[in-house]
Amino acid sequence: MSAEGEVVIRPYRDEDGEAVWPILREVIRPGDTYAIDPGLNRDRMLDLWSVKARACFVAERGGEIIGTYYIKSNQAGGGAHVCNCGYMTAPEARGQGVARAMCLHSQIEAVKLGYRAMQFNLVVCTNSGAIRLWASLGFETVGRLPHAFDHPKEGLVDALVMYKWLGEAPAG
Repeated sequence: MSAEGEVVIRPYRDEDGEAVWPILREVIRPGDTYAIDPGLNRDRMLDLWSVKARACFVAERGGEIIGTYYIKSNQAGGGAHVCNCGYMTAPEARGQGVARAMCLHSQIEAVKLGYRAMQFNLVVCTNSGAIRLWASLGFETVGRLPHAFDHPKEGLVDALVMYKWLGEAPAG
């Protein structure tokens, strides 16, 4: 049993869609952090987030879903050992360590799935909180993509490619 206030991360279940959709909607609607069509409807967004991923998880506190993340292969073939993850936190839970907990959890899960590295392909430069968090967790900026993101308020802004080597895949 978890203590009140503790973040518990567990695999996503189909019935979680009702609680996850408002989180996804609130993050994508402004169009300022993810290269996802802000007009996607519930079913298409849940499909993109959970079904097309190799694994999907939710973060709960006191039984309430307050965040979600996915893991998927970044590329196929020779690049399939590198995963990509996306994280979204409910607006009311931001700044409370939820994204940090999900990122730490995702690194463990990624290694269990056989991935040896994690790459974030498009970290919008205006998302300074995410950049600080990923850097504090050992992610390096390995590339800068000039004018790669059309921010709704700032116009064309740069995006970063951030990367972390996770180590060798577990034996067996």
